[in-house]
Amino acid sequence: MTHADRLAAFVALGQRLTALLSLPPTNDELTELCIRARNNNPWFDAPNVRAALEGIAEMLREEPLRRWAGRYRPEPDPAPRLVGVVMAGNIPLVGFHDALCVLLSGHHLLAKLSSDDTLLMRWMLSELTTLEPRFADAMQLAERLNAADAFIATGSDNTARYFEYYFGKKPHIIRRNRTSLAVLTGRETPHELGLLGEDIFRYYGLGCRNVSKVYAPVGYNFPLLLDALQPWQHVLQHNRYQNNYDYNKSILLVNAVPHLDSGFLLLTESARLVSPISVLHYSTYTTEIDLVDQLTDAAPQTQCLVSGGGQYPGSFAFGQAQHPALDDFADGVDTMAFLADLA
Repeated sequence: MTHADRLAAFVALGQRLTALLSLPPTNDELTELCIRARNNNPWFDAPNVRAALEGIAEMLREEPLRRWAGRYRPEPDPAPRLVGVVMAGNIPLVGFHDALCVLLSGHHLLAKLSSDDTLLMRWMLSELTTLEPRFADAMQLAERLNAADAFIATGSDNTARYFEYYFGKKPHIIRRNRTSLAVLTGRETPHELGLLGEDIFRYYGLGCRNVSKVYAPVGYNFPLLLDALQPWQHVLQHNRYQNNYDYNKSILLVNAVPHLDSGFLLLTESARLVSPISVLHYSTYTTEIDLVDQLTDAAPQTQCLVSGGGQYPGSFAFGQAQHPALDDFADGVDTMAFLADLA
């Protein structure tokens, strides 16, 4: 396959997803897919599966995809390499971007799927090979990746040490724990604060692009934030989320930890960046310099930063953390450049 062939296949996949999503919500194919996904992983309910599919459909729009792909070498030099990818499964189809990069760059994909996201990833790769059967020779699923020439692995800080031991002698990208942060100034409108709910609650807070901590000026009116987030109270209808909420609330109460409780979100001051499901941490700052210092300290563990209107340098606008562009690479490492340099 040529680069043009591969590109056309991914564009066709985006069109296939767009067509699927445009059908009535009761259409059998998408409904069945969502049911099967939730049976495979109870966190993957229909709204979140749809959100993931919509994000990929947006990612595969022809013009942005062509512009992005055009920045890199169109064919492997001297020949395709077998790239082992250990995929995460914390949110639906989170491993798709790595698969896209490997296949579009002309290399061959050897994927170890997460047990938490087996069904959707198998479905997506099957759709791709239906549209372009020649991809069947360029991808395979496996439990062991020993045969790979290079590796891309995503996991926790603990599994990263394992990956370093086994994959460290070959070209690799190894990703560790990351989370996302928000900057508040006190000048945000209720509408802007409401948009922040998408960054906090989408996928029930399980993704590295979910905001787990906010930075606010000393004296910030936090009840204003909690009021703006009320439209997301439906997350409590998910039994696993509610179990987390009930548990974390009891821990805060037993330990007499000061906190605010919206009825579905617990807000507490903490130096920690990563918060448990149903909990949002916060820290305060006194000056712009103080904020910069805190964000600089947090940078090695930060996936992305959001602020009202994206006004803070290097940040996304509220509501956009879960809508990364093609070049918003995980951990800030350019996957396509890595693949282009494989020899």
